[in-house]
Amino acid sequence: MIINQLLYLLIGIGLMVIIGAVLLVFIGMRSPESIDNRILQERLDDFNKRGEDITLEKIEMSMPFQDRIVIPMARKFGELAIRFTPQNAIQNISRKLELAGSPAKLEPTVFLTLQFIVAGFLGGALFLAMMFGTNNFPIGQKLLFIVGATLIGYFMPQLWLTSKINKRQKEIRKALPDALDLLTICVEAGLGFDAALAKVCEKWESELSLAFARVIQEIGLGKLRREALKDMADRIGIPELTSFVAAIVQSEQLGVSMAKVLRIQSDQMRVKRRQLAEEEAHKAPVKMMIPMALLIFPSLMIVLMSPAALRLMHSSLADMFR
Repeated sequence: MIINQLLYLLIGIGLMVIIGAVLLVFIGMRSPESIDNRILQERLDDFNKRGEDITLEKIEMSMPFQDRIVIPMARKFGELAIRFTPQNAIQNISRKLELAGSPAKLEPTVFLTLQFIVAGFLGGALFLAMMFGTNNFPIGQKLLFIVGATLIGYFMPQLWLTSKINKRQKEIRKALPDALDLLTICVEAGLGFDAALAKVCEKWESELSLAFARVIQEIGLGKLRREALKDMADRIGIPELTSFVAAIVQSEQLGVSMAKVLRIQSDQMRVKRRQLAEEEAHKAPVKMMIPMALLIFPSLMIVLMSPAALRLMHSSLADMFR
């Protein structure tokens, strides 16, 4: 037992030394080029307005600790991890981040680093609990628990990202019929399609309005409208928006009235939203069965059967089973 504890202690010290060395290397590799250009420009403008002497070191030290140290280190570690990660996995992470709307402005390298950090944290915490805790598990079981906790920690950011994707797509589905109604009204009032999109962005602040705002920006930078709309549908990834974009592109190519197409699409989206709401309502009884079977029914049985069980225990019928 003492030999096992010494072995665990040596392994823990070795891991701490390796992690400290990696952190020192990344801190040493940090350079001014790792600072985000946009943040750097904002700091530069701020110093210009105040009329102070400007140096790159002063600008960098005025930035938050997260932007100066944490994000560059995570990016460096992610770039190192990407070399040993299959290209399909990197593309999958990039695609999921795009579908989630780039939460917290995460990059694939930073997200990959986050996966390793969470995995190392859970695995290390369980390792310390197994090493210093009072347990009698064999070494094989301890190793199995540590590996399992590490794998769970590695996939936890993926689960979080999937929930963000579902939440964003659900919000866009819910807002799409109302946005198409406003688009239809604006187009029928005489506005162009681009101006109607700008009006939607002005009236609402949601994931859909942000997507429309990006389309307007891309069109302003010279991208064709149909390409900007198709890219928007790819970034969101829901069939309703894909069919809407296809209808808009076809109406533009065939010369069909835009207002009529928008009116038809709005009606279809509203019917689709009602159907999805009915589908969720039909799923509710099935989802309620699990908490009812595990929580409600046992509680009812305890409340209802406990008095009868106590009476039977003190009756003459209980003597038959002794």
